[in-house]
Amino acid sequence: MNLRGIVAVSGKPGLYKVIGQNKSGFVLESLDAQKLKLVVNLSTAKLASLEDITVFGEDDDLKLVDILEKIKQSASVPDAKADGKTLRDFFREVAPSHDEDRVYGSDMKKIITWFNILKDLPLFNEEPTAGEQESQEELVDSEPVAQEEKSVNESKETKKAE
Repeated sequence: MNLRGIVAVSGKPGLYKVIGQNKSGFVLESLDAQKLKLVVNLSTAKLASLEDITVFGEDDDLKLVDILEKIKQSASVPDAKADGKTLRDFFREVAPSHDEDRVYGSDMKKIITWFNILKDLPLFNEEPTAGEQESQEELVDSEPVAQEEKSVNESKETKKAE
């Protein structure tokens, strides 16, 4: 499963593919039939790459990619609008070691909705190449530094304002 470049945007429904980058943020295209394009400013919106999302586990966090793979192998997937008990039972099958106290029904609904969006895409069945995995790891390693620098700059601006 190759989810490179697929992101979720806080405050916006659905999933998006990163198609470009500019000075202020990223250019995204929705994965639905409308193929809506939008520019997301990183100072106002939060992006989460599906490759990096984890679900709370009892011992270790579970990768979303692994859960989606198990859902793909599952015989039947409940509707995202199903009741909480049905969703919880399904998640006990596909992610048996998830933390039931910290994984909410809304999280399970979101994951199933994302699965329904992704299952028909060709990238859902292809494997990432070794080069893509390495470049993704480099990108992930460099992101916390940028966030730390931003928080340092914000604290300096706060002190100046005082």
